[in-house]
Amino acid sequence: MNWEQLLSAKRFGMEHYADARIHERTEYQRDYDRLIFSSPFRRLQNKTQVFPLPGSVFVHNRLTHSLEVASVGRSLGESVARQLRNRHPLSAAHIEEIGAIVSAACLAHDLGNPPFGHSGEKAISTFFSEGKGACLRDEVEAEGGRWTDFTSFEGNANAIRLLMHQFRGRRKGGFAMTYATLASIVKYPYSSELSGGRNKFGFFASEEEDYRRIADDLGVRRISEIPLRFARYPLVYLVEAADDICYQVMDIEDAHKLHLITTDKAMELFLGFFEGERRRRREETLLMVSDLNEQIAYLRTSVIGLLIEE
Repeated sequence: MNWEQLLSAKRFGMEHYADARIHERTEYQRDYDRLIFSSPFRRLQNKTQVFPLPGSVFVHNRLTHSLEVASVGRSLGESVARQLRNRHPLSAAHIEEIGAIVSAACLAHDLGNPPFGHSGEKAISTFFSEGKGACLRDEVEAEGGRWTDFTSFEGNANAIRLLMHQFRGRRKGGFAMTYATLASIVKYPYSSELSGGRNKFGFFASEEEDYRRIADDLGVRRISEIPLRFARYPLVYLVEAADDICYQVMDIEDAHKLHLITTDKAMELFLGFFEGERRRRREETLLMVSDLNEQIAYLRTSVIGLLIEE
């Protein structure tokens, strides 16, 4: 892999802009900060993760989930960066910034998800495939749209649209994110024509040419031209791993807080990740903590740390 090409700080929509200022933050750190202060990111607080928002019991929503995924993603990225630097000690690539790139991509990975998650995606898809939206097909296709983008609506593709599209009254390039951060979000780097109706694709027709340009510039391998399909950008795997770690582990803690599973069951699930001496040390620590929620939080922290290391 050509990491000098893959880790590009070029900004979408600002490719020819020359910034004479010297910034204290790296370009990828600026991506992260730009997302944190954005309206689409704040709106995630009103979108549920798995469980409905229950009021006084604080379980995860899409906002807190994204922040935690970003934290885990940064750790994974920094671990990979250390290994890559050992392999390529003389490389001029921004290898040390992989943690920042992955962290920013993790913040953005759920931006395009509708309310109610996959159920929301299904509702939107059904509106166009079977509901009143079906009458819009000719109009969409006449304007160059792809009908399967609507009948197989995908939150990941919508996130890319939010970040890249020049909405009315906004500047060119949308959020003007770096190429590396944008590519790290595209979990399914192909068009809806290849989704097989499964709501798994990476970009709408309106962003296809822009993603093609980004992927080609980064040197990502193109698998097919029509329909367009690329290989995955390598940092996508770290974003996906961070997401998987967080939602699988945090769902257990949330289920415990909502009394959907017992404390014993939650402990059993968490302790099941450990064997031998590691398990014994955690069982000893639990004896020193009397608060049940703190016991579960301690085990959750331990499991996340274990999964990051492994």
